[in-house]
Amino acid sequence: MAQEPTAAASGRLGRAELRVVSEPGITVRVRAVLPDIVTGRPVVLVHGARADGIAAFDLPVPGGSLAEDLAGAGHAVYVLDVRGFGASTRPAAMTGPPGDSPPLVRASEAATDIAAVAGEVAARHGTPVALLGWATGSVWAGLVAVQHPALVSHLVLHNTLYGGTDGHPTMGRGSRLDDPGRPGRFAAEAVGGYRLSTGADLLGGWDRTIPAADPDGWRDPAIAEAYVSAALAGDPTSHTRRPPSSRSPAGPLADAFLLATGGSLWNASELRCHVLASRAAHDFLSRPEDLAALVRDLRNARSVEVLELPQGTHFVHLERPERGRAAFVAAVLTLLAAP
Repeated sequence: MAQEPTAAASGRLGRAELRVVSEPGITVRVRAVLPDIVTGRPVVLVHGARADGIAAFDLPVPGGSLAEDLAGAGHAVYVLDVRGFGASTRPAAMTGPPGDSPPLVRASEAATDIAAVAGEVAARHGTPVALLGWATGSVWAGLVAVQHPALVSHLVLHNTLYGGTDGHPTMGRGSRLDDPGRPGRFAAEAVGGYRLSTGADLLGGWDRTIPAADPDGWRDPAIAEAYVSAALAGDPTSHTRRPPSSRSPAGPLADAFLLATGGSLWNASELRCHVLASRAAHDFLSRPEDLAALVRDLRNARSVEVLELPQGTHFVHLERPERGRAAFVAAVLTLLAAP
């Protein structure tokens, strides 16, 4: 794991930018957020399908950094960018028009990157790691935990699609991801290799699912602003377009369509680690059926905790404490303390 110069410490926490070789030609950017003294297990945070790890987990505003929350409790925290996101290697096809390539970065490739980082972190600390995935990041993290059980001691699956059931309202049959000429098949040609997200796109799903006319009651406006800023900054080409827009691979959309139409990518019965399954009631990605099927299949896990957040949205870990963020952080810390 190559390390660039350490950034200035923020209070008792220090940050460093790292690079991990995933496979030939692919390097993964990792931000380490570290306490002066590590007293807990190492944690790897895995972002979702639209924004990179920094935007998801380490915003420079109060209440915007889950990485700081966990590092402040004594954990060494590592925030990665899967290939195609942020400062990690991007597929060459992402420099051309989206329609010139099939959906880029499928779950198997993301899992390769995450496993490489988990292996480096485990070697650095001499212990298996905790993986925390958000949304699509949970799909990837679960796959890694199934494929590399010796690497993962604790697993947080937060707002995740799990699959096995059909009928997703926005990502399954009849949605924009469904091929109208071949219903039930992913619209690969229409979606293309990657998608572009403007600031309005980045906040759109969040705004639509907040159950109030004024979103400020659910989130601090400074966090929303920081999220958009970080997501756009994560793509060095974002400001070459008007309006500015960040690129993200479309492979996760193909995987989501598979899960939303009854398919699966891994089976939770193969997990042997401690697991926290968390879902916010106003999430637009995961369904109650996903959580129920996941919990049903977690029969061989070392322990299982289920957290339902009645006021939270897809972005609950970036929302106000009383809307579910505080409960989520507390549940994660409790899981990490399990021996």
